[in-house]
Amino acid sequence: MPPASHDSDYLGRLQDYFAEHRSLPSFSHMARLLGLRSVASAHAVAGRLKLAGFLQTTPDRRLAPGPRFFDRPVADSVRAGLPAAANDAGTETLTIDEFLVDSPSRTILLTVKGDSMIEAGLQPGDYIVVEKGRSARVGDIVVAIVDNEFTLKYLAQDKRGVYLRAGNPAYPPIRPQGQLEIFGLVTGSFRKYV
Repeated sequence: MPPASHDSDYLGRLQDYFAEHRSLPSFSHMARLLGLRSVASAHAVAGRLKLAGFLQTTPDRRLAPGPRFFDRPVADSVRAGLPAAANDAGTETLTIDEFLVDSPSRTILLTVKGDSMIEAGLQPGDYIVVEKGRSARVGDIVVAIVDNEFTLKYLAQDKRGVYLRAGNPAYPPIRPQGQLEIFGLVTGSFRKYV
């Protein structure tokens, strides 16, 4: 039987396999993938990973990602200034959904187009996490509907009323003639560098 001390390595290989194939391997394929000597060993590894919440079995008896499968270790912090020693062996874990999504049924991802929010740190191609129907306050970044078109801006207010302000001085404020409808509140963003 393969030792439990190798389970984090086995889990990593299964996560990489899932990222490439969007499914988990059969037990016989898992044995080959993990370098195990038998299908029974693959069953033993899967059993331990199920107990830990990383895997689960579907009604048709296939393996599927469990609730902790997408957990990522939260390592030490990293300085943006002078270099400092770092430790990448974090004991805390976090899923992206857990960090960025409060209400899954009302949350969508949108791709940023244009440069009107660059001073807010939102670049073309970034993904924004938007919670539909969540109330917004002045200063929040929102997706609003103006004249039947969506736009990404700061919600602002002055003596003349509520308006939308860009995060780029090259763009003028948007003062809707009719009603300003807030589609959703931006709760987070992310981008891929590679």
